[in-house]
Amino acid sequence: MDSSENRKTFAEMIQEDRAARQSEQWRGTFIDYLEKVRADPRLAKTAHARIYDLVTADGATHVQDLDNPRLNHVFGDDPIKIYNFFKEEFFGIERSLAQIVRYFHSAALHGEENRQVLYLMGPVGAGKSSIMDKLQRGLEGVPPVHAIDGCPMREEPLHLVPMHLRKEFSKMLDVEIEGELCPVCRWRLEEEFHGRYEDVPVTTATFSRHARRGIGVVPPVDPNNQDTSVLIGSEDISKLDQFSEGDPRVLDLNGAFNVGNRGVTEFIEVFKNEAEYLHTIITATQEKFIPAPGRHGTVYVDTVIAAHSNEAEWQKFKGDHTNEAILDRIVVVKVPYNLRLSEEVRIYEKMLRQSDFSAHIAPHTIEIASMFAILTRLEPTNKCDLMTKLRLYDGEEVVEKGKTLKIDVRELREQAKREGMSGISTRFIAKAIDAALAEHPEGITPINVREALISMVKSTDLADDTRKRYLEILQDVLHKAYLEILEKEITKAFVFSFEEQAEALFQNYLDHAEAYVNKTRVKDRNTAEELQPDESFLKTIEEQIAIVGTAADGFRQEVMAYLWASTRRKESVSYQSYQPLREAIEKKLMSSVRDMSRIVTKSRTRDEEQRKKYGQLVAAMIERDYTEHSAEVVLKYAANHLWKD
Repeated sequence: MDSSENRKTFAEMIQEDRAARQSEQWRGTFIDYLEKVRADPRLAKTAHARIYDLVTADGATHVQDLDNPRLNHVFGDDPIKIYNFFKEEFFGIERSLAQIVRYFHSAALHGEENRQVLYLMGPVGAGKSSIMDKLQRGLEGVPPVHAIDGCPMREEPLHLVPMHLRKEFSKMLDVEIEGELCPVCRWRLEEEFHGRYEDVPVTTATFSRHARRGIGVVPPVDPNNQDTSVLIGSEDISKLDQFSEGDPRVLDLNGAFNVGNRGVTEFIEVFKNEAEYLHTIITATQEKFIPAPGRHGTVYVDTVIAAHSNEAEWQKFKGDHTNEAILDRIVVVKVPYNLRLSEEVRIYEKMLRQSDFSAHIAPHTIEIASMFAILTRLEPTNKCDLMTKLRLYDGEEVVEKGKTLKIDVRELREQAKREGMSGISTRFIAKAIDAALAEHPEGITPINVREALISMVKSTDLADDTRKRYLEILQDVLHKAYLEILEKEITKAFVFSFEEQAEALFQNYLDHAEAYVNKTRVKDRNTAEELQPDESFLKTIEEQIAIVGTAADGFRQEVMAYLWASTRRKESVSYQSYQPLREAIEKKLMSSVRDMSRIVTKSRTRDEEQRKKYGQLVAAMIERDYTEHSAEVVLKYAANHLWKD
């Protein structure tokens, strides 16, 4: 398809796009529009229904249907859906996104949320603004809406139907008709069309944030100059020479609510505004009316009012009892920081894809940075240490003394209601990664990014106890975590066909454990000779995870029971199937090459054999996505820190 004869010219692309857009445009009379609505009642959907359809159009998947054991551990039986509309841009906040979709669903069905503000509350950099941006970009891509031609608010043409006919029209169209004409259209209907609403022209209108069509944005306003015209428009004083003050033609309906009609009105850092300035929200939500500028009555608005701010501003606003009327009209959705390691890694990978950095990033570099982010956001618990909690939150099975930890993740979350509402932001981590990449054009390793994070924590304005805690995570917890990762990396590089050898150990263990549990003999796979189960071999595996003495019998029975159940469920079985046994096998392989690894990496003056093995080690690590430079760096780090004399 890339050959010159098949490649489109720019002119062809422009023409095709223009033709597609023109095909969506439509003009007709109100009578024509009524027939279109009778054929497709969804044309007259409300703003909330429009965004609900937008979010759900690409489909969704129940977490339980993904056949992902990790996600099953994380969510349990919670009926969480992952929406395709969000999934490539937002990570680890599935519950918050599900709440947002539920809000739009209820509002689309004319539930109470239809008359409530959607308020996103969370720490800086958690994704509140990004969620709003995603919804607005989505709106810009939906088919055009039908609107009264010339209306400054692009209002729904069904507002033309007189009140006394609405019940009958609603039945014929299968649409609930609500709302009234704006003052400008009301004047035009009487003066320009002489009451013949069936002749009023109707056209299509697209959404655009930058052109202020269907997407209104309200930034924080100077407290000393909070002019409500920003919200409801104003009177054009230049027209007062032509028209009387009460003439609707002097109106300039360009406030955020007017602009956001049929779409969304966003309040950025909403509670930085004075409460009095926000009172317009009350009628805009509950009655769907806002005051018109001057002496022109009220204006109907059909808009999703969405706001966001951080938790401190929310708590301050909520603490003032005089704000109860507004508080009663708010649906709060917490948008915390992500708490899942694998999802945090995806965030930075996405950011890096969007950047122009081309330097090599060694394996586990982003993982170590992500670990730091998550650990700062977690709250301590007496059930486990923070690193274990991090692994549990990521859906991992954690093994201690040969047993999988049976800690209820849901219970951990319930004990830490504010978890994820504080800690290091994604922007902080991204800046540290960028700094490391800029300083090391030859490529970065986990060591480089940890140093960048330490430097940033020391130089950032933080409370002393917070800085101390963050440095302890970086210099102690993450240091130990990376050494564990690094030892496994070196083992896999040393052991030829690591997975094959691990699988062979696994199968051998199963043969002997099954014979031991069932009191039978083992048939040698090569000679077919029947032998007694080799208990000494079983013990060399089990002692890697502190299974000794009488505990061995129970462990072997648990392994066989687990694998029998897996086989019955027709699940594939490998050395990675049962986490305790997987850990034991990996540690067994690590112990078998530990001494060799130590000698080869620590030797300052290597003999010929050691030089050869070191070269093979570097080559094996290069095959595992390291460069020669990054392999040398991490092996030197291992030599200095991993094997103490």
